[in-house]
Amino acid sequence: MELLKDLQWRGIIYQQTDEEGTKELLDKEKVSLYCGVDPTADSMHIGHLLPFLTLKRFQNHGHRPIVLVGGATGLIGDPSGKSEERKLQTLDDVERNVQGIQKQLRQIFSVEGENGAIMVNNYDWTSKLDIVTFLRDFGKHVGINYMLAKDTIASRLETGISFTEFTYTILQAMDFLHLYENHNCKIQIGGSDQWGNITTGLELIRKMAPEGSKAYGLTIPLVTKADGTKFGKSESGAVWLDPEKTSPYEFYQFWINTADADVVKYLKYFTFLTKDEIEELEKSVQEEAHLRKAQKALAEEMTRMIHGEEALQQAIKISHALFSGEVKNLSAAEIKQGFKDVPSFQAASDEELTLVDLLVAAKISPSKRQAREDVGNGAVSINGDRVTDVSYVLSENNRIEGQFTIIRRGKKKYFLIKY
Repeated sequence: MELLKDLQWRGIIYQQTDEEGTKELLDKEKVSLYCGVDPTADSMHIGHLLPFLTLKRFQNHGHRPIVLVGGATGLIGDPSGKSEERKLQTLDDVERNVQGIQKQLRQIFSVEGENGAIMVNNYDWTSKLDIVTFLRDFGKHVGINYMLAKDTIASRLETGISFTEFTYTILQAMDFLHLYENHNCKIQIGGSDQWGNITTGLELIRKMAPEGSKAYGLTIPLVTKADGTKFGKSESGAVWLDPEKTSPYEFYQFWINTADADVVKYLKYFTFLTKDEIEELEKSVQEEAHLRKAQKALAEEMTRMIHGEEALQQAIKISHALFSGEVKNLSAAEIKQGFKDVPSFQAASDEELTLVDLLVAAKISPSKRQAREDVGNGAVSINGDRVTDVSYVLSENNRIEGQFTIIRRGKKKYFLIKY
C-alpha cells in the first residue's frame, strides 16, 4: 500500500503542515526526515515509540530516517505537556541518558544500506554556539508574539515559565534548520504536542534557508485507551524499553493484557503486520475473542522488536508456566522475571523446614492448623508438584538452581521462597 494511505488507514497521521506538498514530495523523491527525543531518562518507555515506529515505516519505503537524541535540548527542558518547570539535569546525566537511548533506537532502525538511519545528537552543533550568535542569528527571526501564540508557552504564562524553557522552541527549530542544511532533511515527525516546535522549525527554514526552500511537518496522535485511562502505564508504573527496568516478561504481559476495544488500534499503530493480517485478527476479536489471537500477535510482535526472539520465547515460556502451574522447568533467571511481584520470603539456606512450618513462617497460611488443612486437602504445591504429606520436609532437591522454591496455594496464589 502507498505509504501515506497506509498511515491514514492506521490512524497514525494527526496533523500535516501541507498535505498536498508532502504527498508530492514523497511521490517525487526519496527523502531524509527526522524524529527526536530528549534524554530525560536513560531509557525510553512505550509512550515514546509511535513517532519512531512511524519514522521506521518511512525507512521501510526507502526513505532515510534521521534519529535525533537531544543532548542539548535535554539540558534545557521542553515545556510541552508540562504545567511546571522541569528539573535541570547535569551534563553527565544527559550524556549517560543519550547513550542508553541511542542503544535502544539502534534496535529499531537499520543503519545499513543507502537509506540506513543516521544517529545525531543536537549537542554536537548547539554547544558550539555563543549567546550573541544565538540571539543575532536565530532569535532575530522568531517574534515574541509568534512564540506567545504557541499552546505550549501560552498554557504556562499563568503558572510561570523561565526564559530557559521559553527558548526551547527556538533550539528545536535550529535542529530542523541544521538537518535541512546538512542532511537535506525535509520532514519532521513528532507527537501531537510537538506541533508548535515543528512549525517554528519551518519558520526558521523559510527565513534562513535559501529562497524556495520547502520543508514539512507531520504529527502523530496521542495514544489513548478506550476506557479513558492513560496508555503506557502498568500496575508497577511506566513500561520501559530497558529490560532492567521492565523485564521482557512484564513487557510481553503488558501487551497481551490489552483490552479487546484497544487491540486492533494498537496493532495498526505499533506493528508492521499488513492490512490483511490485521483485518484477519480484527475478525478474530469479533468472532472468537476468547482465543485472544490479536493480543498474542501484538505481544509477540512488540517483544520481538524491542527485546529480540530469545527474550520473546523466554516470556512465552514464563507465561505458560505461570498459567499451567508447570514451573519446575523454569531457570532461576526466568523465575526472577516472572515472580518479580509475587510475595516472597527469605529462608535460611542451612535450615531444614517442614512444609507446614514454612507455610506459617512465610505467611502463606495464617496458622499451623490451616497449613495442615491446606496441605492435606491438596491445595499446596512445591515447584508445580502437589504435596499432601503434612510432615513433608523441604530439602535441597526443592530448590531451583539452589536459589528458589515456588509455593502455590490454591489455583493462582504464588509465593517465592528465596535462599
